[in-house]
Amino acid sequence: DLVRPYRVAESPVQFECKVTKVEALGKEGGAGNLIFSEVVKMHVHEAILDENGSIDQFKIDQVARMGGNWYSRANKGMFEVPKPLSRLGIGVDNIPEEIKSLKMLSGNDLGLLGNIENIPDKKEIDEFLDANDQISSIVRSKDSAELLKITREYLDNNKILSAWKVLLINSELNGNTRKN
Repeated sequence: DLVRPYRVAESPVQFECKVTKVEALGKEGGAGNLIFSEVVKMHVHEAILDENGSIDQFKIDQVARMGGNWYSRANKGMFEVPKPLSRLGIGVDNIPEEIKSLKMLSGNDLGLLGNIENIPDKKEIDEFLDANDQISSIVRSKDSAELLKITREYLDNNKILSAWKVLLINSELNGNTRKN
Protein backbone atom coordinates (compact mmCIF):
# COMPACT_ATOMS: atom_id res chain seq x y z
CA ASP A 1 0.00 0.00 0.00
CA LEU A 2 1.20 3.50 -0.86
CA VAL A 3 -0.84 5.62 1.59
CA ARG A 4 -1.27 5.29 5.37
CA PRO A 5 -5.07 5.43 5.87
CA TYR A 6 -6.90 2.09 5.89
CA ARG A 7 -9.13 1.13 3.00
CA VAL A 8 -12.81 0.10 3.33
CA ALA A 9 -12.76 -3.70 3.27
CA GLU A 10 -16.37 -4.04 2.02
CA SER A 11 -15.73 -1.91 -1.06
CA PRO A 12 -15.09 -4.00 -4.22
CA VAL A 13 -13.00 -1.17 -5.73
CA GLN A 14 -10.66 0.91 -3.58
CA PHE A 15 -8.48 3.86 -4.50
CA GLU A 16 -5.37 4.99 -2.69
CA CYS A 17 -5.14 8.75 -3.17
CA LYS A 18 -2.96 11.70 -2.26
CA VAL A 19 -4.82 14.95 -1.57
CA THR A 20 -3.73 17.71 -3.96
CA LYS A 21 -6.14 20.52 -3.02
CA VAL A 22 -8.99 21.29 -0.58
CA GLU A 23 -11.64 23.90 -1.49
CA ALA A 24 -14.08 25.18 1.14
CA LEU A 25 -17.66 25.22 -0.18
CA GLY A 26 -18.72 27.95 2.24
CA LYS A 27 -17.91 29.60 5.54
CA GLU A 28 -21.04 28.57 7.44
CA GLY A 29 -21.20 25.48 9.64
CA GLY A 30 -21.81 22.27 7.69
CA ALA A 31 -20.79 23.88 4.36
CA GLY A 32 -18.32 21.09 3.56
CA ASN A 33 -15.20 20.89 1.45
CA LEU A 34 -14.40 19.71 -2.04
CA ILE A 35 -11.30 17.50 -1.96
CA PHE A 36 -9.16 17.01 -5.06
CA SER A 37 -6.98 13.91 -5.03
CA GLU A 38 -4.55 12.07 -7.26
CA VAL A 39 -5.15 8.32 -7.51
CA VAL A 40 -1.84 6.56 -6.87
CA LYS A 41 -3.07 2.96 -6.70
CA MET A 42 -6.29 1.09 -7.39
CA HIS A 43 -7.44 -2.21 -5.86
CA VAL A 44 -10.17 -4.30 -7.54
CA HIS A 45 -11.64 -7.40 -5.89
CA GLU A 46 -11.42 -10.40 -8.25
CA ALA A 47 -15.03 -11.39 -7.52
CA ILE A 48 -16.31 -8.48 -9.63
CA LEU A 49 -14.18 -9.20 -12.70
CA ASP A 50 -15.38 -10.95 -15.83
CA GLU A 51 -13.45 -13.58 -17.79
CA ASN A 52 -11.47 -10.83 -19.58
CA GLY A 53 -10.38 -9.11 -16.37
CA SER A 54 -12.75 -6.16 -16.84
CA ILE A 55 -15.19 -5.00 -14.18
CA ASP A 56 -18.55 -6.74 -14.65
CA GLN A 57 -21.15 -4.00 -14.12
CA PHE A 58 -23.70 -6.50 -12.79
CA LYS A 59 -21.32 -8.13 -10.30
CA ILE A 60 -20.13 -4.81 -8.85
CA ASP A 61 -23.73 -3.95 -7.79
CA GLN A 62 -23.20 -0.21 -7.39
CA VAL A 63 -25.45 1.76 -5.07
CA ALA A 64 -26.16 5.48 -5.44
CA ARG A 65 -27.34 7.80 -2.69
CA MET A 66 -30.41 9.72 -3.83
CA GLY A 67 -31.22 11.87 -0.79
CA GLY A 68 -33.03 11.45 2.50
CA ASN A 69 -33.28 7.74 3.24
CA TRP A 70 -33.32 6.76 -0.45
CA TYR A 71 -30.73 4.83 -2.44
CA SER A 72 -30.73 3.27 -5.90
CA ARG A 73 -29.17 0.08 -7.24
CA ALA A 74 -27.46 1.08 -10.49
CA ASN A 75 -27.55 -2.36 -12.14
CA LYS A 76 -31.38 -2.45 -12.08
CA GLY A 77 -31.61 0.39 -14.61
CA MET A 78 -28.62 -0.32 -16.83
CA PHE A 79 -28.73 -0.55 -20.60
CA GLU A 80 -25.96 -0.96 -23.11
CA VAL A 81 -25.01 1.42 -25.91
CA PRO A 82 -22.84 -0.57 -28.32
CA LYS A 83 -19.71 1.22 -29.44
CA PRO A 84 -18.17 0.65 -32.86
CA LEU A 85 -14.65 -0.63 -32.37
CA SER A 86 -12.94 0.65 -35.48
CA ARG A 87 -15.05 3.48 -36.86
CA LEU A 88 -16.73 6.54 -35.39
CA GLY A 89 -20.49 7.00 -35.44
CA ILE A 90 -22.12 9.94 -37.21
CA GLY A 91 -22.59 11.76 -33.89
CA VAL A 92 -25.67 13.53 -32.56
CA ASP A 93 -24.73 16.73 -34.43
CA ASN A 94 -25.27 14.97 -37.78
CA ILE A 95 -28.77 13.72 -36.99
CA PRO A 96 -31.21 15.68 -39.20
CA GLU A 97 -32.80 18.54 -37.22
CA GLU A 98 -36.37 17.35 -37.86
CA ILE A 99 -35.46 14.05 -36.16
CA LYS A 100 -33.25 15.52 -33.44
CA SER A 101 -36.05 17.89 -32.37
CA LEU A 102 -38.68 15.15 -31.88
CA LYS A 103 -39.95 15.37 -28.30
CA MET A 104 -40.31 11.58 -28.07
CA LEU A 105 -36.53 11.12 -28.32
CA SER A 106 -34.49 11.31 -25.13
CA GLY A 107 -30.83 12.23 -24.94
CA ASN A 108 -30.07 8.51 -24.63
CA ASP A 109 -32.08 7.81 -27.79
CA LEU A 110 -30.13 10.49 -29.67
CA GLY A 111 -26.89 8.93 -28.42
CA LEU A 112 -27.97 5.56 -29.81
CA LEU A 113 -28.99 7.12 -33.13
CA GLY A 114 -25.71 9.02 -33.37
CA ASN A 115 -23.71 5.85 -32.82
CA ILE A 116 -24.31 4.44 -36.32
CA GLU A 117 -21.71 4.59 -39.06
CA ASN A 118 -24.01 5.90 -41.83
CA ILE A 119 -27.58 7.15 -42.04
CA PRO A 120 -29.64 4.61 -44.04
CA ASP A 121 -29.96 5.61 -47.70
CA LYS A 122 -33.03 5.59 -49.96
CA LYS A 123 -32.30 2.08 -51.26
CA GLU A 124 -32.06 0.64 -47.72
CA ILE A 125 -35.28 2.39 -46.71
CA ASP A 126 -37.13 1.20 -49.82
CA GLU A 127 -35.98 -2.40 -49.18
CA PHE A 128 -37.12 -2.05 -45.55
CA LEU A 129 -40.56 -0.84 -46.70
CA ASP A 130 -40.84 -3.65 -49.27
CA ALA A 131 -40.12 -6.22 -46.55
CA ASN A 132 -42.45 -4.68 -43.97
CA ASP A 133 -46.16 -4.69 -44.86
CA GLN A 134 -47.21 -3.20 -41.50
CA ILE A 135 -45.08 -0.09 -41.91
CA SER A 136 -46.01 0.24 -45.59
CA SER A 137 -49.67 0.21 -44.57
CA ILE A 138 -49.06 2.88 -41.91
CA VAL A 139 -47.25 5.05 -44.47
CA ARG A 140 -50.21 4.73 -46.87
CA SER A 141 -52.54 5.88 -44.07
CA LYS A 142 -50.12 8.76 -43.26
CA ASP A 143 -50.20 7.91 -39.53
CA SER A 144 -47.12 9.70 -38.19
CA ALA A 145 -48.01 8.97 -34.55
CA GLU A 146 -48.06 5.23 -35.26
CA LEU A 147 -44.68 5.43 -36.99
CA LEU A 148 -43.22 7.15 -33.92
CA LYS A 149 -44.74 4.45 -31.71
CA ILE A 150 -42.98 1.80 -33.81
CA THR A 151 -39.76 3.84 -33.63
CA ARG A 152 -40.01 3.71 -29.82
CA GLU A 153 -40.43 -0.09 -29.93
CA TYR A 154 -37.35 -0.44 -32.15
CA LEU A 155 -35.28 1.80 -29.88
CA ASP A 156 -36.43 -0.05 -26.75
CA ASN A 157 -35.36 -3.32 -28.39
CA ASN A 158 -32.00 -1.91 -29.52
CA LYS A 159 -32.92 -2.18 -33.23
CA ILE A 160 -31.28 1.12 -34.06
CA LEU A 161 -31.09 0.80 -37.87
CA SER A 162 -34.78 -0.10 -38.05
CA ALA A 163 -35.59 2.88 -35.80
CA TRP A 164 -33.56 5.10 -38.15
CA LYS A 165 -35.44 3.84 -41.19
CA VAL A 166 -38.83 4.49 -39.59
CA LEU A 167 -37.72 7.96 -38.46
CA LEU A 168 -36.57 8.80 -41.99
CA ILE A 169 -39.83 7.45 -43.46
CA ASN A 170 -41.77 9.57 -40.95
CA SER A 171 -39.63 12.59 -41.79
CA GLU A 172 -40.41 12.19 -45.49
CA LEU A 173 -44.10 11.68 -44.69
CA ASN A 174 -43.99 15.08 -42.95
CA GLY A 175 -42.58 16.84 -46.03
CA ASN A 176 -38.83 16.50 -45.52
CA THR A 177 -37.04 15.05 -48.53
CA ARG A 178 -34.27 12.47 -48.44
CA LYS A 179 -30.94 13.64 -49.82
CA ASN A 180 -29.74 10.18 -50.87
